[in-house]
Amino acid sequence: MIPLPGTSIQVLSRHVRLCLFDGSKVLSNIHTVRATWQSKKPKTWAFSPQVTGILPCLLDGDCFIRSNSSSLDLGILFELGISYIRNSTGERGELSCGWVFLKLFDASGVPIPAKTYELFLNGGTPYEKGVEVDPSVSRRAQGSVFHQMMSMRRQPQLLVKLRSLNRRSRNILSLLPETLIGSVCSSHLLVFYRQILGDVLLRDRASLQSADFISHPVLATFPKLWEQTDVMDALRSAWAEKESTLKRSEKRDKELLKAKFLLVYHDCVLPLLHSVLLPPFRWAEEETEDARWKVIADFLKQNKENQGALKALLSPEGLHEPFDLSEQTYDFLGEIRKNLA
Repeated sequence: MIPLPGTSIQVLSRHVRLCLFDGSKVLSNIHTVRATWQSKKPKTWAFSPQVTGILPCLLDGDCFIRSNSSSLDLGILFELGISYIRNSTGERGELSCGWVFLKLFDASGVPIPAKTYELFLNGGTPYEKGVEVDPSVSRRAQGSVFHQMMSMRRQPQLLVKLRSLNRRSRNILSLLPETLIGSVCSSHLLVFYRQILGDVLLRDRASLQSADFISHPVLATFPKLWEQTDVMDALRSAWAEKESTLKRSEKRDKELLKAKFLLVYHDCVLPLLHSVLLPPFRWAEEETEDARWKVIADFLKQNKENQGALKALLSPEGLHEPFDLSEQTYDFLGEIRKNLA
């Protein structure tokens, strides 16, 4: 039961952001999952809704967590929030709707069991204690036991289900960075990126001491897909279609799979990222999101009909941004150079 915002604002997005937290500092990236809701139950947020086709990454509440921290205070920090626009001024902003912290280890250092946890939301910040999200429904309600029970039922809470991994999922996640939170549905694509990155840096470079720029469009552009999740969904769809045509023996050939993935990426992602027809990504703008989905869906349909993107790329109707060398340039020391500058 998440409290409703005031009538002076229009809600553009309901979402939860989560990260690893040790009580004092953030230890990972911040992952966002958008919630859905029904007009009959506006205070109830739902994740991972039933949809036709593939579930978009942004709506997928099935997340993975990896960490190399040995802190017994390690846990997951969840913050529920909304993106809004003010009716009177058109000002956009973010508003927190409460937070909760789930410790992953008990006092003796044993991991908490895999089950569903009902977590009551807190107001204020994670560094404040005793602040309530909705003071009108206080946890410290006075009166009869029945009244207190009813009051607790109306408290805003978040349901979180922890589950153990099967062997296949464990093998996939073992190939990812030691500290990361992300969506399970795109984890296998991130594995391809990591394997290609390893090949380029450790196997294909002329010298391991070289810090020169590397010409590789996949390495140069893949990180953008974490921000443009609809393009990631396009890659998921295109790869699933390609994978369904492979024989069982081909699926066991790792080098063949990487080569096929590169072809799918070049056919699907690169044309979309540099298409003039695809509107720039803007968070929580429904019109822009719908327009992007239409362009992406039309492009995937053409690719399927024409067995690739070549015809669309050579068509006079396919407008693309002027070529820039950054589309091909991967700088694996980019963050270090940026910090030094």
